[in-house]
Amino acid sequence: MAGNSSAPVLGIIGGSGVYDIEGLSNKRWRRIDSPFGAPSDELLCGELNGQQMVFLPRHGRGHRIPPSEINFRANIDALKRAGATDVISVSAVGSLREHLRPGMFVIVDQFIDRTFDRVKSFFGTGLVAHVSMAHPVCRRLGDHLETAARAAGIEAARGGTYLVMEGPQFSSLAESELYRSWNCDVIGMTNMPEAKLAREAELCYATVAMVTDFDCWHPNHDDVTVEAIVRVLLANADNARGLVKQVAPLLHNDAAAPACGCRSALEHALITPPEARDPELVGRLEAVAGRVLHLAK
Repeated sequence: MAGNSSAPVLGIIGGSGVYDIEGLSNKRWRRIDSPFGAPSDELLCGELNGQQMVFLPRHGRGHRIPPSEINFRANIDALKRAGATDVISVSAVGSLREHLRPGMFVIVDQFIDRTFDRVKSFFGTGLVAHVSMAHPVCRRLGDHLETAARAAGIEAARGGTYLVMEGPQFSSLAESELYRSWNCDVIGMTNMPEAKLAREAELCYATVAMVTDFDCWHPNHDDVTVEAIVRVLLANADNARGLVKQVAPLLHNDAAAPACGCRSALEHALITPPEARDPELVGRLEAVAGRVLHLAK
């Protein structure tokens, strides 16, 4: 199933520490092939509190794939082919602010993309498109996440800027201080180009950033280690699953979802006229952009 549906289908991209979703009924792991290569893993499909859901572990089960080697295009394309209309990204991050403590969640509303070794668009030579990223996350989904976090008793901050670095190494002290001077709030390695590709695919997208550490800027904080992060990750994982359980019925009952502006992001984005488009690229974009490509015929 691909394309926009009147009934929302919730896609969850699970980051570090979140490799499955508990409580799904009729669940099955489903392989979805993409013309952009192999996704990180099979997709776990099922139903949660009446809401159809598809789950994709971003790093693969067993955390096999480092940030720079994630096939972001295949992941987003596979979610769209599975019928997803709304995507919530669950991601581990470091904090760049004193008040954003380890264990807190941040419902991000902005990004700064500092990655440099990743393919960042579905489009290219033969079919050019430019989508707006002024507001890179879906406010409607953010509202649902804020409500769900309160209901689940999770300490969550609404709003913040996520600095996306290339990795896989953590920041130097100078880099950490630079990002703080830019008024960034959290730092991670995975939400770009994920958010850009979700916008190109006309998917509603929102990020729940799970704080694991203070990065290396904090004067009373030890240097970041994988061991320290994993301890907090395990504590955050249960909260993340609880948040998903709370947000599922909110989306299921959201009558405004079909009219969300994210679902028409490509409406005026295609620059290349139909007669100049590369047929091979057009074919690869069937799931991502089929709605507007068909309109152009």
